Amino acid sequence: MGEKVFMQGNEAFAESAIRSGCKYFFGYPITPSSEIPEYYAKKAPEEGLVFIQAETEVSAFNMVAGVAATGKRGMTATSGPGFSLGCEAMSYMSAASLPSVIVDVMRPGPADGEILGSQGDYFQLTKGGGHGDYRTIVLAPYSVQEYADFAPLSFELAEKYLNPVVVASDGTLSKMMENVVLPGRSQGPARQDWAVDGMHGRSHRNDITTCGDGPEQWEKFNLHLQAKYAQIRENEQRWEEYNTDDADIIIVAFGVYSRVCMDAMKMAREKGLKVGLLRPITLWPFPVKAFEKFSGKKYFVTELNSGQMVEDVKLAVKDTDRDNVEFYGRLGGITPSPMEIYNKLCELYL
Repeated sequence: MGEKVFMQGNEAFAESAIRSGCKYFFGYPITPSSEIPEYYAKKAPEEGLVFIQAETEVSAFNMVAGVAATGKRGMTATSGPGFSLGCEAMSYMSAASLPSVIVDVMRPGPADGEILGSQGDYFQLTKGGGHGDYRTIVLAPYSVQEYADFAPLSFELAEKYLNPVVVASDGTLSKMMENVVLPGRSQGPARQDWAVDGMHGRSHRNDITTCGDGPEQWEKFNLHLQAKYAQIRENEQRWEEYNTDDADIIIVAFGVYSRVCMDAMKMAREKGLKVGLLRPITLWPFPVKAFEKFSGKKYFVTELNSGQMVEDVKLAVKDTDRDNVEFYGRLGGITPSPMEIYNKLCELYL
């Protein structure tokens, strides 16, 4: 591991990605993600990086696809409006089984919205914003340390499953400054057999495809992808839980906002309320396994949106507990205080 430093979230992720062997960055400036391309641009001369400010997010996403097809580590960073523009490329990268990393620093919408923290991109990230039946792994960090840790993890998962990985940051975490231990340096993967990087003594490669040859062939191709997604769903569900064993009420929250909910849980515990917290780390695959052991619990789902993850929670809990799922959300970039969450818990359950 590298040294401990005090860094902003976006810059910590960028530095961690560089140390993980990601030498290619393509992006278009959009707040609140802009420190990531700025950091790459600053580091490019001394680190021997390739940095291109694309003319649009559409171009940037497709440049990531291009470099991924050669077996190299490449990434982009954007916010909700830019991710929307890149969704067509996400569908193509998923079909072509290209390992790539995309950071979405969420801000409130719809449209241009505000430049603050939000979680309103949940549906777009987890349900597949582009066309066709595809899925992307989605990681939701809650601290600057985890944000930095998810850079090498994202590339490892992308290359393990030959699939795009999305890191779901937000306008709060991206600007936050905390102590972080950066990873050691890696050169990235060795030459990939499937990559389009010249024959160089081997046979022609035709593994990368995005176009079908009749419905039977394309259904077979899609079933192969679905089998991969089933494997990811089985192996990569990640979450953290606190005080859930004896809890009557379990708060479910993700990302940096879960830290607010952690404080609310502690306030409730101090008042004698048996409240726990479950934090999904993978938004897809959603950690349904985390809910399997619970029965007869009440769930308080809170998000910085009008209610998106709550739908996955209702699908994950036991049928008998589905009516015990309550939701509370704030919009427009407003982040509730721990006291507000605690008061809402009392309003609902006392």
